[in-house]
Amino acid sequence: MPEADAHILVVEDDPVTRAKLVGYFESEGYRVSEAEDGQSMWPLLSGQSVDLVLLDINLPGEDGLYLTRQLRALFDFGIILVTGRTDDVDRIVGLEIGADDYVTKPFNQRELLARVKNILRRVPETQSSETDPKRFATWVFDPQRRKLTGPGDISVGLTRAEFELLSALVRHPGVVMSRERLLSQVTHRNWDPNDRTIDVLVRRLRKKIERDPKAPEIIITAHGEGYLFAAEVS
Repeated sequence: MPEADAHILVVEDDPVTRAKLVGYFESEGYRVSEAEDGQSMWPLLSGQSVDLVLLDINLPGEDGLYLTRQLRALFDFGIILVTGRTDDVDRIVGLEIGADDYVTKPFNQRELLARVKNILRRVPETQSSETDPKRFATWVFDPQRRKLTGPGDISVGLTRAEFELLSALVRHPGVVMSRERLLSQVTHRNWDPNDRTIDVLVRRLRKKIERDPKAPEIIITAHGEGYLFAAEVS
């Protein structure tokens, strides 16, 4: 999908901030819809395709974290949390429940645009042979269809970031991959040693694919180095 064809939904209760976001992304060629809260957001998601949601955390009624959990259970589009909160706890919780990125106000519009573009164009940069279905443990991972299937042909949903992380790990079984390398596969952002995005995503993936997430057998922690995909891939 060309980025210019993307549809962005801005959910922001402050009318000034909302107008700035809508105007800026429209000037960049995107189709943009807007809502002031969760209640007015839901009708906009009915009957039309949305590719990415810019979602404020501090909304009246149902806040952005609650809405993120609901949206991720129903949709596969990108979610960027936009908030005035600077607490790391909110950022980590947002990533845990399915947000793809997190931006703190005041933000640079060009930086936000870059993050939006990164999410919209995320596709595995692999050769055709690497897009064939892969089998590991009791799972079948189909990168081309973005599908993860378990025993009994049960399909497990993956967020964009989870999909990208699993793709990177499956392509390099038995290799310790640093957080920096994995982060470049998932967010295309500059490495920050304090960035816990990869750790959060690994925890999310473990909950979905490990028999016991507290004693992982597939995604192993290499202390001080990164993560190792320990399962055989065929």
